[in-house]
Order: sequence, then C-alpha cells, then structure tokens
Amino acid sequence: MVSIRLSRGGSKRRPFYHIVVSDSRRPRDGRYIERVGFFNPGSTGDEEEVRMDSDRIDYWISKGAQPSERVSTLIKSAGKAAATAAATAA
Repeated sequence: MVSIRLSRGGSKRRPFYHIVVSDSRRPRDGRYIERVGFFNPGSTGDEEEVRMDSDRIDYWISKGAQPSERVSTLIKSAGKAAATAAATAA
C-alpha cells in the first residue's frame, strides 16, 4: 500500500519533516516515491510552517494512497488556512 507520511530530518531537538509518498513497507526515513511538501514544527517568526503541493496530494489520494493521521491533520489545516486567506483577499 502507498502512504503519505512524514519523514524526519533536521538535527537533534530541531525536527524537520518532509511530507513524502512512499511504500508502507519501507522504513520511515527510507526510500520514497515522491516528496510533496514539508512540515517545520519549530518555525518561528517569518518562517513557513507547512508547505505542500495539494494537487499532487490529491492525485495520490485518488490513486489510493492513505495519508497518516498527522498528515491528514496538516492537509485539513492547510485547507482551512487557504479558505481563510481567500476570504480575506476577497
């Protein structure tokens, strides 16, 4: 099964996660099919916390990929942020 999940990077006590599409049988930080974004939980100030390619995520979900719990939460929060930004701009 293909899953959309977080792959950890960064240094000790400063995590940084890539949002990747990978085979669920692969290790967490192992080989992946495609990188579709990132999540930086330690972002401060002007740093971006989440960036994801929603078109590619929608494509992989349409092909049967299952997002992890944390990634599905990030997708929902990014959708709400985009809706809020669109409403503010209009």
